[in-house]
Amino acid sequence: WDPFVGKVENGLLYARGACDEKGSTPGMVHGLAIARDLGLLDGYTVYYFGNMEEWCDGIAPNAFVEVDPKVRPDFVVIGEPTKMQVYRGHKGRIELKVTASGRSAHAASHYLGDNAVYKMMALIVQIRELDRRMRFGMGQHPLQGFASIAVTDVEARTASLNAVPDQFTIFLDRRTTLNEPHDEVIAQIRGLIPDYLQDEILVEEMLYDQPSYTGFVFPVRKSYPAWLLEDAHPLTQAGQRALVELWGEARPLGTWDFSTNGTYWAGKAGIPSIGLGPGDEKTAHMTHEHVPLDDVVRAAEWYAWLPKVLAEGQR
Repeated sequence: WDPFVGKVENGLLYARGACDEKGSTPGMVHGLAIARDLGLLDGYTVYYFGNMEEWCDGIAPNAFVEVDPKVRPDFVVIGEPTKMQVYRGHKGRIELKVTASGRSAHAASHYLGDNAVYKMMALIVQIRELDRRMRFGMGQHPLQGFASIAVTDVEARTASLNAVPDQFTIFLDRRTTLNEPHDEVIAQIRGLIPDYLQDEILVEEMLYDQPSYTGFVFPVRKSYPAWLLEDAHPLTQAGQRALVELWGEARPLGTWDFSTNGTYWAGKAGIPSIGLGPGDEKTAHMTHEHVPLDDVVRAAEWYAWLPKVLAEGQR
């Protein structure tokens, strides 16, 4: 089946982006329209905020709040998949570029060169070991779970297939918890480099400065902080009460494993944020990505009802 067309099977919509995160869009749009028609938005100004370029988490809300239209909301509801539970935080993320420099030479006389690929081999092994240590609890947070690190891409610069590469770059995805200060995370990576290679391997935080489809450029560092809203916060409590009032059941609070625009809303701007959305994040970016259509409808109910419950809790 064509993932750009999709299919419906046994009540599930299979399609590219069905779960991450187009599944919440119909519910949010219709839910807000229902809330308006029922008078549940009286006293509120509410925006549905959909954006592109999510590979740079938070850049769109950052521009929304600080550039145009310069609107800073009091509360944010994120529609990323939560299995229809209220989520109130997630790990952070830092994207890093690590470059080893060497000296080119003809492969027939490779010993005259300094192979940049070989310099990186020991570091890659250490990165894998660091991730293994994290699975044993290094950096772990009681609610956000395990920290992690992964090599996600590589680039080699070489004059030809018959030459020694004079530059080799790896790209890292580092997932962080609230227990890991930013500067310590960077120092940890640099500390994996052998002493004799410290001047030959460079660790850099990446910068996102690509033009949007409109040509607008908004440079941001690709460092996205972890965040967690308190269980007792009025927004968290309103989200939980809305579940009970609609469906008569309490559901456990949760956090995402992956990252969302909450890195800006809550992590950088400090705006109280929660999330609820149909689908399970574990299917995101998978060949079988899907969303239950019944949950798409139920999410609309919750989006419509939440403003009423939140207003009652603030009286």
